[in-house]
Amino acid sequence: MLNPQQRAAVEYVDGPLLVLAGAGSGKTRVITEKIAHLIERGLVPPEKIAAITFTNKAAREMRERVGKRVKGDAAGVLSVCTFHALGLKFLQIEHARAGLRRNFSVLDADDSAGLVKELAGAGVKSDKLFQLRSLLSRLKSEGLTPEQALDAARAPREQEVAQLYTAYQRRLAAFNAVDFDDLIRLPVAALQQDEEVRAAWRERIRYLLVDECQDTNATQYAFLKLLAGERGAFTCVGDDDQSIYAWRGADPGNLDKLSQDYPKLRVVKLEQNYRCAQRVLRAANALIAQNPHAHPKKLWSAHADGERIRVLECRDAEHEAERVASQLMHLRDQHQLAWSDCAVLYRGNHQARPLEKAFQLGRIPYHLTGALSFLDRAEVKDVLAYLRLVANPDDDAAFLRVVNVPRREIGATTLEKLGELAQPRHLSLLRAAHSSAALQQLAARPAAALAGFVDLIAALAQHAKHANAADLVQEILRRTRYAEHLTHASKDPALYERKLGNVRELMDWFRAMDSGKARAGDLAAQLALLNHADKDDGGDAVRMMTLHAAKGLEFRCVHIVGCEDGTLPHEGAIDEGRLDEERRLLYVGITRAREWLRMSYSVQGRRYGQVFKQKPSRFLEELPAAELRRDGTDPEADERSRRDVAAAQLAKIAAMLG
Repeated sequence: MLNPQQRAAVEYVDGPLLVLAGAGSGKTRVITEKIAHLIERGLVPPEKIAAITFTNKAAREMRERVGKRVKGDAAGVLSVCTFHALGLKFLQIEHARAGLRRNFSVLDADDSAGLVKELAGAGVKSDKLFQLRSLLSRLKSEGLTPEQALDAARAPREQEVAQLYTAYQRRLAAFNAVDFDDLIRLPVAALQQDEEVRAAWRERIRYLLVDECQDTNATQYAFLKLLAGERGAFTCVGDDDQSIYAWRGADPGNLDKLSQDYPKLRVVKLEQNYRCAQRVLRAANALIAQNPHAHPKKLWSAHADGERIRVLECRDAEHEAERVASQLMHLRDQHQLAWSDCAVLYRGNHQARPLEKAFQLGRIPYHLTGALSFLDRAEVKDVLAYLRLVANPDDDAAFLRVVNVPRREIGATTLEKLGELAQPRHLSLLRAAHSSAALQQLAARPAAALAGFVDLIAALAQHAKHANAADLVQEILRRTRYAEHLTHASKDPALYERKLGNVRELMDWFRAMDSGKARAGDLAAQLALLNHADKDDGGDAVRMMTLHAAKGLEFRCVHIVGCEDGTLPHEGAIDEGRLDEERRLLYVGITRAREWLRMSYSVQGRRYGQVFKQKPSRFLEELPAAELRRDGTDPEADERSRRDVAAAQLAKIAAMLG
């Protein structure tokens, strides 16, 4: 049951293909059907097909869809993964060509941030550290080596970042580690430099499918080109109107580069939307038409027009939150919606605070998407790192996280020297610290501290042979005096109790899993299950999230708050003339709504205790007036709405009173 454009995209296999897939146009189905077409027609063996997505969640969903669609074991041998996962697989196979030893470590975002903080020196404020990390990531995303970055640096800030890059990579080399950006940069460099490697990987991946191609950065696009080669056996799916990640290096211009790099590129547009009411699409089309387009498209739908889009004028953020709560209660009661059918979207996470207060007062259940995951909390990651290191003494990333937690006076200089001693011996950092020959080359005090840490891990590994995972965590806490460490690291008793409570909850998770003996051989698999168990869908609750986080989702009812100049579009974008991406961001928000769309703004804002006037977002003026119902333009409808909302609130109060 594919429409003609979808079928054309599925069946075209004679050359490179770009599928311009508008919001809600069924792009995931097209990719799934294309994979099935390649396999069922015998065009490409399943083990030589790779489908690349941008998130693990999207990869998992696509893998599940393909598994239901194709017969036999074909789905099991497909590569369906993220760019970074493919890069990791490449480096695990070609580690020597990338200057790495086997069993190299991958630093996560926290590990990388900690390393930047160490190298930047004491006293550097958090906002500058964030900027340095972003600029460092940008250099890597552009495919530059430290030497190239130094050569290109002109301004003082560029020179500072290039020098930081040099020191950062030297430290990573000593630790036999890479960061997330290296998972793309290093494979690209290896493919560019080695014709034999290029040929081998082009044979390994005979057909490539890339989702969300508009979100690729320079190195990801280069990775695609190097794998696809001159013959261009690929299907790229993307939508330049939904490119909203320029701040992390994404370049929608890569869609245009495809036609330059592959003159025989065929372009198929998917313009039929299967999600939204017609009125929502007409508003979205009018808004995004203000942006320049190399491949213009116009979404349409077979659905009914639906209600006009409500635009609410509010006094301030608190009044706006109250009106949002009232609107949601009324819509839910009138149309028998589940709370999870509704979403509230905003430009920045700070806008959630008044909404949370209003929802709590109204007894409206809500779920904050993008809040800090349980497994991302520092104290939980510390304990998990100890468990990882007990299970795998070669896990350098885990070693680096906990070797000085709690503090053991083992500084960055000592660790860099240890890395330099480990590398030529082809040892992990923990195994190098076992070596008396290596320890003798260090200063006496840090050498003694390292020896003590080695003894600690050895004792924990011995304990793990006859204890379950929860008991092992308890032993880690006892031997490391981690609770005492939390006391010093927490600013107040309440924070200390929360952090210690998170560690206890981790122990409860292990007990609930009934893991049995926590043998080193099966502990890593147990932790993988734990990560899988962290999937939280929020239950029956209103979803609250940023517009960026909403991409790829859909809801029956969507309310976009903060539609003021300075908020959406953001004041920085206004000052710098970067309105195109802000417009695309609002377009993404609008096209999340299947049936009902509400937009609101406040006439007063507050900053640093000062009240100031705000103007409605200039983007509201770009929406067709015929599709909107603004406050005050239809007094009778406004009065009916007020009565309906009041009735819904009274019913809610009556229900609460029993």
